[in-house]
Amino acid sequence: MVPPADNPARLSVPRAFVVQFRADTAVEQGYLAGLVEHVVSGQSTDFESLETRLAFIVQVLHAEREQPAEQ
Repeated sequence: MVPPADNPARLSVPRAFVVQFRADTAVEQGYLAGLVEHVVSGQSTDFESLETRLAFIVQVLHAEREQPAEQ
């Protein structure tokens, strides 16, 4: 669905990430493991906790914010 012109999408591709969980992830026990990848740059990292996954996302978004806007 395409958003109306007067209501642009709230989601941005430069801020998109793909998260893939390993088969041994046990959410109920608080064990989250897998790979997180930034869609635009292709940067990725393995993670074994929510904290490491979020740290990677924060790092990438901070670097993206520091980039000058393309003209």
